[in-house]
Amino acid sequence: MKVEYNNLYTHFVFTTLNRMLLILEKHRDRIEKYITGIINNNGCKLYSIYANPEHVHFLVSCSSQIDEETLATIVANSSEKFINDNRLCVGLFQWQQSCSAFSVSKRNVHELCQYIENQPKHHKTKSYAEEYDGYVKFYQQTINKKTTSNNEVMR
Repeated sequence: MKVEYNNLYTHFVFTTLNRMLLILEKHRDRIEKYITGIINNNGCKLYSIYANPEHVHFLVSCSSQIDEETLATIVANSSEKFINDNRLCVGLFQWQQSCSAFSVSKRNVHELCQYIENQPKHHKTKSYAEEYDGYVKFYQQTINKKTTSNNEVMR
């Protein structure tokens, strides 16, 4: 069934290949603006974005015409090409082959936007690895039941 209207918020986290510190502060704004354009050009709405040296956070609501995986693929491929074509990092820029996409309730959009915009302050006290592990642990509460081939629930 076609979905004509949706009101879903997704928090994406993209990580550079091998978590290398490739996004330089002097190019951060340009990269953020480019990713913003990609999102807007695909009929989605961007609420907040911040490019850290080894990862990027952005919060979007997708158009009903595009799903999260398609948007993530377009953003990743286009931004990789942009960064490499414009030589915005030393060497070859690549994202990891997968990203994370977390659902966000409407009531938490403002709080998450503040969190994304305050990334430099946040990362003075918590590393990216600690931050990411915290997200995974929090969201695993809703997806931690996996079924084996015997239909046993694993914990």
